[in-house]
Amino acid sequence: MSAAAAGHEDEPGIAAGEAAAGTRAVAGARRAPMGDPIVELLLRLGDDRLILGHRLSEVTGHGPILEEDIATANMALDLIGQAASMLRLAGETEGKGRDEDALAYFRDAVQFRNCLLVEQPNGDFGQLMVRQFLFDAYSVLLLDELSRASHAGISAIAVKALKEAKYHLRHSSEWVVRLGDGTEESHARVQRALDALWRFTGELFVADEVDAAAAAKGAAVDLAGIQSRWNAMVDEVLTRATLTRPADAAMQRGGRSGRHTEHLGHLLATMQIVARSHPGATW
Repeated sequence: MSAAAAGHEDEPGIAAGEAAAGTRAVAGARRAPMGDPIVELLLRLGDDRLILGHRLSEVTGHGPILEEDIATANMALDLIGQAASMLRLAGETEGKGRDEDALAYFRDAVQFRNCLLVEQPNGDFGQLMVRQFLFDAYSVLLLDELSRASHAGISAIAVKALKEAKYHLRHSSEWVVRLGDGTEESHARVQRALDALWRFTGELFVADEVDAAAAAKGAAVDLAGIQSRWNAMVDEVLTRATLTRPADAAMQRGGRSGRHTEHLGHLLATMQIVARSHPGATW
């Protein structure tokens, strides 16, 4: 993405869109009425991938080996490219003058709709791969369903993104197995990462009014069915990795309605600083 997004004073559509998004519930307040469910769904899809792509970009140059450094950077590029397509379609569908750059760089944390899992800090390489694997398994199953959606725009994006997501899943799952069934140290680190991140996975499968309304508009997703298949997929990899699946205790949620951990604000401060410092700039 470029920093082509204009400043608020130059684009009334951006300011109006942000003002509307800013009325959404935070920390228990009453949520504003839902907007176009297709826009909401696309924001969720795009924000998940934008934030995770940025997280992966943070470790460029810090991979354990050169090949892995390149692989991680390529996955970041894939995810940001997917996010660009999804946010572009969201802006076009919304019709308020916001393109993918405006949606990426000129929204505040409470206006983002990504799940909490993807905004968690990188930690060590084991934590990076566990987070990636848990999301990749979900992403492959979700995109597979969306690739058959009757909504032409969403299905076209999902078909292309699914090919990349399958590679990501193969890569991350192999690393989870390699580290989990590796040395005593690598096993302990990956198990700690799994235990810490597990509480953020429940949010991936919580259906709400956005999902129901989007289904009525041609973007149906069976989250219960996806969760069942995700459980089987995750259990198979964890067994091979000799890792213990954490208990399904209290799950953290809120990202889909704009209630995030403190980590997202720090991430956005870095990701958005250039565009916000030079609104309207192009290169």
